[in-house]
Amino acid sequence: MRLYSWNVNGFRAAVKKGFWDWFGSCGGDVVCLQETKVSPEQLSQSQREVQGYRDIWSSATVKQGYSGVAVFSATEPLSVQLELPRERFQGEGRLILLEYEQFYLANVYFPNGKMSQERLDYKMAYYDAFLEYAEELRRNKPVVVCGDFNTAHTEIDLKNPKNNEKTSGFLPMEGEWLDKFISHGYVDAFRMFNTEPGHYTWWTYRFNARARNAGWRIDYFFVSEELRDRVTSAWHEDTVHGSDHCPIGLDLDAR
Repeated sequence: MRLYSWNVNGFRAAVKKGFWDWFGSCGGDVVCLQETKVSPEQLSQSQREVQGYRDIWSSATVKQGYSGVAVFSATEPLSVQLELPRERFQGEGRLILLEYEQFYLANVYFPNGKMSQERLDYKMAYYDAFLEYAEELRRNKPVVVCGDFNTAHTEIDLKNPKNNEKTSGFLPMEGEWLDKFISHGYVDAFRMFNTEPGHYTWWTYRFNARARNAGWRIDYFFVSEELRDRVTSAWHEDTVHGSDHCPIGLDLDAR
């Protein structure tokens, strides 16, 4: 089963930059998108429906053109849940949970903490609430988590770690939460196959950063430990443009 995750930084903008060409050639069974910045009501059926796929959207209700996640799934999920169960974390369109026969798949756009201390506090609280939710799900079946975590885990996950030690996205508390997440039995799939520096998933549009590969790895696939042996490949498609992020992929033996 081939899974993809991509922060498209605006679905309609990505469509104008060749999204559907990429989609048609990627071979994904499930394609998860973050930061769609649109609700399905703003799109015609022809703009969002793909033959052979079910489209599912979770859009922000607190602000139009903000946040949002979507999934295109060739396999009909057993169930769909939008947003975390706690009311505090609803309304920003940050999570779609799909249940399949062998596992749960959580497509998540975690909050960005750069704007203010209030948003950083919200981000850290969201992290903890998500881990609690994932652990509850895991009592029933394994969990796959994908999306934009808005945090580079270690120094090899961004080009300039020393210059960003006091920047949200690489604060000690954020890296420590990822440590905690991993300690609960969630495996960073990309690092199963590649432990080298210089592999990023996001580049600022400024300073010619992408051409210089001055980026951050903040998009991930994690699998709960029970699925580790079923992961056959994980990769970044960093030559694919259309957003300031690139698509990331995971091949999973879901038999």
